Amino acid sequence: MENWRLHAACREEDPDLFFPIGSTGPAVVQTEEAKAVCRTCPVQAACLEWALENKQDSGIWGGLSENERRALKRRSRRRAEARGRGSA
Repeated sequence: MENWRLHAACREEDPDLFFPIGSTGPAVVQTEEAKAVCRTCPVQAACLEWALENKQDSGIWGGLSENERRALKRRSRRRAEARGRGSA
């Protein structure tokens, strides 16, 4: 879906909601509020894919925080490496 942003649940939200500052207190609440919007989004998967492909290193994208996206990339890399070793 090329124009996925047109269908995003966040398009009517304040963009600052998706970029919490810090990782404690109010930022935790803000992160959960942003993720709640993402959970209702029909293009959540496309958003996450875009964020991963474009190396978005801050904010909530596709329902995941930057730390969660980094962990997802690490797991994907490890699986790919394991598959590569298995076929050698």
